[in-house]
Amino acid sequence: MDLQALQQALLNPAMYPERPRKVEFSETHISLLFFTENHVYKVKKPVDFGFLDFTDLEKRKFYCHQEVELNRRLSDDVYIGVVEISEEDGDISLDGRGEVIEYAVKMRRISEDLLMSRLIEEGKVTEHMIARVAEKLAAFYRAAETNEEIRSYGKAERILQDTDENFYQTRTYIGLTISRNDFEAIERTTNDFLREKRASFERRIEEGKVRDCHGDLRSEHIYLEDEILIIDCIEFNQRFRYTDVAADIGFLAMDLDYRGRRDLSQYLIDSYIRMSGDGDLPEVLDFYKCYRAYVRGKVESFRLDDPNISPGEKNEALSRARRFFRLSNGYAVDLRDSG
Repeated sequence: MDLQALQQALLNPAMYPERPRKVEFSETHISLLFFTENHVYKVKKPVDFGFLDFTDLEKRKFYCHQEVELNRRLSDDVYIGVVEISEEDGDISLDGRGEVIEYAVKMRRISEDLLMSRLIEEGKVTEHMIARVAEKLAAFYRAAETNEEIRSYGKAERILQDTDENFYQTRTYIGLTISRNDFEAIERTTNDFLREKRASFERRIEEGKVRDCHGDLRSEHIYLEDEILIIDCIEFNQRFRYTDVAADIGFLAMDLDYRGRRDLSQYLIDSYIRMSGDGDLPEVLDFYKCYRAYVRGKVESFRLDDPNISPGEKNEALSRARRFFRLSNGYAVDLRDSG
């Protein structure tokens, strides 16, 4: 797939059945996003990061359908379906004639004014809003699937595979986005916690706390409409989604910490514990906050190697990666102090 040619084609308003006046564009390390007035079309990049593999067209088709199915659990009317992108005689079209060259997830466009991350920047997020998010998440986790396979992902030795992968994939960024001292301290603390607190992880498995979760629970994926809408769960790797509910709650709490709202972070944790009855959550919460902050530092570091983003965007990614790694190290310090 010629990514740039496809991008240029999808920036043409005439491509779309709704005939928008203009098409806006954004991208992440794994997706191209095209915005019309009423819809969003998301195309997966043909990338392979080890933890995800979109290099094959059939894989991208499969994961587009997975994205729609899984995200309807938390935002049913947002995910419309999967559309085909076709080419015939050099002309690219959506759901048109010719050979299918790509797939896109079609979504209802939601006003970014309702985005939780934006409302945080504007100082408009209230404790009541946070409580509504906690209530929705508590209900979601109660209903989320769990079985023997899913529960196995909550074992300390399985989590160690994920953390080991993170450290392996970030070694090349030592001295660039993370210092060697922080890298070694986080790795040592993570390994010690998984070894010493094995019983805590086993107990949470027995209590049914490991479920098919969201996997990427951040404020930029939450819309505060009349109904709370949560989008963009992990569809491309089950082991990131099959996890302790504490990993999800820890991700959002970490994100609020990162955005300078530790008060809202603590209110989220307190509200969730009250609504779910999960009194043991604090035992593993700082570990998962440390883990999730490290994952975000890794993802931002990957953007430095993306040839499709500008030098300015790479500088911003560099800054974010450093902040996430510093935050991860702060949680590691808390873990050592509490141990």
